[in-house]
Amino acid sequence: MKELVEVIARALVDDPSQVVVDEKRDGRDITLSLHVAEGDMGKVIGKQGRIAKAIRCVVKAASTKDHTHVDVEIV
Repeated sequence: MKELVEVIARALVDDPSQVVVDEKRDGRDITLSLHVAEGDMGKVIGKQGRIAKAIRCVVKAASTKDHTHVDVEIV
């Protein structure tokens, strides 16, 4: 899941070298924290949070195969 979020985020931002994803596991729960450059924050969130919702939706769909619960936080 971490790699999936990294690939999506790097495709969206102007400075892909600043994309960092931290992963915290707690049993079947996974929390992914996405860090991007401050100037790219709007590109990852999108208007009214539409891109952020789309990222979360894709990750949720991918995580159902593994029977895990994944939360994506944009920091």
